[in-house]
Amino acid sequence: MTGSELDRRLASAVLSGDADAVRDLLHKGADPNAPGPEGGLPVLCAAVAAFDAPVAEALMEGGADPDRELPDGSTPLWRALDGGSPAVFESVLGREPRLRLPEQERERLLAGARSWYETGPVEGLRRRTGARGPAVSMRVTDGHYDWVDQYTLGGLVVRAGHGAVLTSLEWSFRVPTPVDELIDRAVRIPDEEHVDWSAVWLTLVRRHCAEVLSATLAHRGHPDPAHRRFVADYLRARGIIACDSPSAERESGVLAAWSTRETDGAVLAKVLEAFAEYEHPDMEATGLRHVAHPDPRARLRAVSVLDASEDARSPEARAALLTLLGDPDTRVRLEVCRAGLKDDALLAPATEELVRLARGPYEELRGGVVEALAASRDRTPAVADALAALLGDGDQPVRLEAAYGLVLRDDPRTGDAIERVGLLDGGALEHDHRVSALWDWTYREGRPWPLAPRTGDV
Repeated sequence: MTGSELDRRLASAVLSGDADAVRDLLHKGADPNAPGPEGGLPVLCAAVAAFDAPVAEALMEGGADPDRELPDGSTPLWRALDGGSPAVFESVLGREPRLRLPEQERERLLAGARSWYETGPVEGLRRRTGARGPAVSMRVTDGHYDWVDQYTLGGLVVRAGHGAVLTSLEWSFRVPTPVDELIDRAVRIPDEEHVDWSAVWLTLVRRHCAEVLSATLAHRGHPDPAHRRFVADYLRARGIIACDSPSAERESGVLAAWSTRETDGAVLAKVLEAFAEYEHPDMEATGLRHVAHPDPRARLRAVSVLDASEDARSPEARAALLTLLGDPDTRVRLEVCRAGLKDDALLAPATEELVRLARGPYEELRGGVVEALAASRDRTPAVADALAALLGDGDQPVRLEAAYGLVLRDDPRTGDAIERVGLLDGGALEHDHRVSALWDWTYREGRPWPLAPRTGDV
């Protein structure tokens, strides 16, 4: 295959959003800076315009130049900044940008991100396009988990993630932005799944030191609950990422004391959620203190704390969990079931409740219910029957988990269960442990694989 043919195929793969094909073509020798089909701009610009972070990342890994000057004087990196997608910008920023970019360019990028953030996406679009009509907005997922608003006006599209872009640049260029300013930026949209919120806690975790920790913890006394929720979310991340840190004892102690005085149910739930990620001698006492809280969110996380203290579970804790199996909130009952499945004394009643939940009209919980049933140590016919019944669910992940649970039990209905899962997306499930278990079962039984071939299968 000639180089020009490889480049044409690369451009096509970029436009179709096929990151795996992009990597394959680059490995075969395609030019990562090949022109796209429109206007001759590098294919990286097409990925940026499409807000396609995986393709942009693949191109960058293959040697694309984010700093190449374009005919309009911009660069792919500047276009990614203007676009306002933190996921795309992170992909295009590249490794060690502080060393790659001269100081003047770093300052320009910081100023550009701050201008977009302070001006706002809609006004920024008006200035760019001269359009005065209303902007069309929609909420989109940016990256794997977080969301951001996307605006269209005058033929241009931007995402309102410039706060996260600015935070990312400050970290990359080692700009010591004051903690108070960062937290104000995080809670401007008080949602922990917003890109700005996530970018700030990640930066604070990266910048961790005694001074940053103290400045962040100071906000747990802030009158705005959003500030306190942010601190709890930050500590939750710390507990997951750096549970062996020398400051972990201090952090867990802060959470234990905080849980005794927090009056907002939503914030208390976040405090308890964070506390469950640590080790502390008062885990069980803290969980028991809140199992009867009037806010179901707090009760839910009190169960999480009791679950985290399972090695020292007392008769009082078991009694509390048994009582909560009758909680009016279904999410609380499901969380108790998850905890109970690990406890011989609670296994039977927790399983009974799981079976009831599986039969009930709780579609939003069905994924968690079937996952708990599949993993349960209970091998009674009632659990297998509940899993078999869930094969008729309209959600494929639920059917996949149900079939997996039957495979683990070597249930005689396994063959039919696998067929009822439905055709699978090979790329998305290539390394899925459940798919591997189903594949192994059909191989042992000498049956044909009834689902779509996984990536790499012949």
